[in-house]
Amino acid sequence: MVAALTLLALAAQATPRPTLLVMGDSLSAAYGLSEDQGWVAMLGERLAERQPAWEVVNASISGETTSGGASRIAHALRQHRPDLVLIELGANDGLRGLPLELAEANLRSMIEASRKSGARVLLVGMQIPPNYGPQYTRGFIDMYRRLATEQDVSLLPFLLEPISRGLVHFQADRLHPNAEAQPIILDHVWQTLEPLLDADRP
Repeated sequence: MVAALTLLALAAQATPRPTLLVMGDSLSAAYGLSEDQGWVAMLGERLAERQPAWEVVNASISGETTSGGASRIAHALRQHRPDLVLIELGANDGLRGLPLELAEANLRSMIEASRKSGARVLLVGMQIPPNYGPQYTRGFIDMYRRLATEQDVSLLPFLLEPISRGLVHFQADRLHPNAEAQPIILDHVWQTLEPLLDADRP
């Protein structure tokens, strides 16, 4: 009996855990907070309790643009071999007023590379302030929806949706969520993410 249990334990250890790779910017890198306060770290704790337990790799970098993400995705996929890739990029492109055509092309390349590697994809959208003009801000929103439809991937339209109608959940810069906002963001992401955890790989 003891030998059988030992063999089962060894088999469990030998089985690689499914992996979620998060490619994001400061909103996923816990900017202004300790890393363990961020919603991605909290997600890791939640996924570690599932059966099977998941490993979460947070490859998010503060200030990251879609160009940076596109240049890093191939290495990240080779290194971590994820089952699921969460892409949360574009906000810094928008805040800098960079061409939406370039951002869309970069995100498309990240999605295609992830799917080619055998990973499922969750695309997480953002919105930018209206002072960039209605055409640009509308185009920014439409970019994510168009990509999700074109690439047939899941979409969370706006990461900050549940905290966006006031400043109580933001740090002093009025851009980055505070510690109290992180579990709210996690629960928001979870609604779209959870169905993908048990889905078949593409």
